[in-house]
Amino acid sequence: MNIKPLADRVIVAPAAAEEKTKSGIIIPDTAKEKPQRGEVVAVGEGKVSEQGALMKPQVSVGDTVLYGKYAGTEISVDGNDYLIMRESDILAVL
Repeated sequence: MNIKPLADRVIVAPAAAEEKTKSGIIIPDTAKEKPQRGEVVAVGEGKVSEQGALMKPQVSVGDTVLYGKYAGTEISVDGNDYLIMRESDILAVL
């Protein structure tokens, strides 16, 4: 991928939506929820603090993360869908 996020931004490849429930019920497309889990594919340089120091990101490429349901901006590159979000939008690393 040839996109490099700036500052404290992160590019995440969202996980596929669940096709069926644990009990085996198939979920129709209209009832599927947006995934809130994904894999980090690119990380920016980090955020500059008020004192001028560069704060390195806490996530790295390859991490599986949880993020808010409406976090980030959806983009499509080479037919693949990604989300660009701030590192602060990431809730946890799995």
